[in-house]
Amino acid sequence: MCAYSLFRTYNSAGLLGVRRKMANSEKSAKKRGGAPGTHPEKRGRGRPRRVDPSQTTGRGDNYRGIFNQLWEKLWPPLSQAQSEQDVISAFEQFAQPYTREFMPALAGKVLKVIREPYFPTRRKAQANFLADSLAAYGWVSPRRSRDICRQERLKHRPKSPHHIIRKEYYVECSCGYKGPARDSACRKCGAEIGLSLAELMGPRLF
Repeated sequence: MCAYSLFRTYNSAGLLGVRRKMANSEKSAKKRGGAPGTHPEKRGRGRPRRVDPSQTTGRGDNYRGIFNQLWEKLWPPLSQAQSEQDVISAFEQFAQPYTREFMPALAGKVLKVIREPYFPTRRKAQANFLADSLAAYGWVSPRRSRDICRQERLKHRPKSPHHIIRKEYYVECSCGYKGPARDSACRKCGAEIGLSLAELMGPRLF
């Protein structure tokens, strides 16, 4: 075979290899969700956030309004529920026109929540507890859903215009007084609280 033929054969094989690499690169990029030659953005540390806190809290507030409106009629049959079907039946009878918002998707979650050992005993607290438990719509656990609502509400709670002007301690004085101090001193004899750690914590720790 002449040198020209060898060159054409080698060049064709090389181009074929380049095309194959480009095709593979495009397929890989599509799987990653980016363009060829690019790299996907790296996710930060920790588990990916599965729910939006503000949306979850907004849904929880909406559910609170619904359950507080229906609770007097809904809770008696709900408290007797032994299965998911019992929960569905209770909502179908006493939660209209909101039944489709919760049932049948959240029947298992509702049954789990009302069986929790720390489920409240007061009516309003029960309604709010269930509302916040379902606010994430089952995408996270009921406990996590309640935590998200609580943390988000704390962020938006208005700050108090007041500030602390005195910090006191519970003291045991050698004069015999036991109780809260007054102006960092014993309320009975006026003995001042010492500034050293040994005086504050007591000699028994050293």
